[in-house]
Amino acid sequence: MGMNMNSGDISFPHLGIELHNVPTGFNVFGIHIMWYGVLITIGMAAGFAAALRQAKKEHVDTELIWDFFIPAIIFGVIGARIYYVVFFWDMYKDNPLSVFNIREGGLAIYGGVIAAILTCYIFTKIKKISFLKFLDICIPGLILGQAIGRWGNFMNREVFGRYTDGLFAMRLPIVDVRSRDVTMELAEHMFSDNVNYIQVMPTFLYESALNLLIFLIMILYRKHKKFQGEITLIYLGGYGIIRFFIEGLRTDRLLLWNTNIAVSQLLGMILFLFAVGAEVVVRVRMARKKVIEKQNSSSEDSTP
Repeated sequence: MGMNMNSGDISFPHLGIELHNVPTGFNVFGIHIMWYGVLITIGMAAGFAAALRQAKKEHVDTELIWDFFIPAIIFGVIGARIYYVVFFWDMYKDNPLSVFNIREGGLAIYGGVIAAILTCYIFTKIKKISFLKFLDICIPGLILGQAIGRWGNFMNREVFGRYTDGLFAMRLPIVDVRSRDVTMELAEHMFSDNVNYIQVMPTFLYESALNLLIFLIMILYRKHKKFQGEITLIYLGGYGIIRFFIEGLRTDRLLLWNTNIAVSQLLGMILFLFAVGAEVVVRVRMARKKVIEKQNSSSEDSTP
């Protein structure tokens, strides 16, 4: 069943894809740079470019995007780290200074999203511009950045799911994987070639592809949106339901304290229900307003 794997290899056997000696990083002038950080940076740059493009289309001053970008990234990274550490505190409590070492992962996207949206709210209040309109301009870039950034998890051999022998099954040498991500199920299905390896669901790939789908939906729909904030609701609902299902497949879920409830799975469902509910409420209010305006118009026309 093996494909002559070695440490550093990644393969998708049913797709006939074999990648050898895939590095987690590279050296520049003696400094080791992780691909994880590089891909997240590329994702941020792509998201920023998408926001600039949308601002131009909506005739919004692009300087606002430039002014917002830096604080959004700073507080987004801080929020992503805090979220991760809070729900994974057992790993850091014996060495609190390790909280500041993010070179090898340990960022939770929901923490970054929450922090970025709060930053956007404060920014728009200071600039005296519409919060929902500005958020609608920036939010497609956020999910584009997430889609690209997920490939940093691929380079780190993390954010994978349980055992599968399906079409997209991915094989990883167990020496390249964090031990805490290897469940009993994966250990029971461990194979051996030149090295021991596990065969998993590439959930990072599923999420990346679905994020791109949500991004395309947002881009195609934005000309047809009915109210400010509707693009944001597509993000909250779309990403929420994606995360709800994918989180259930992952082996590295962040859990609510002393429970077996995945935090991001719970939050994803809450955001999905909120987005659907908000969409229905706003649409109903808009329909009622139109009916009232039509009635008032008819009354005026019938007045002698």
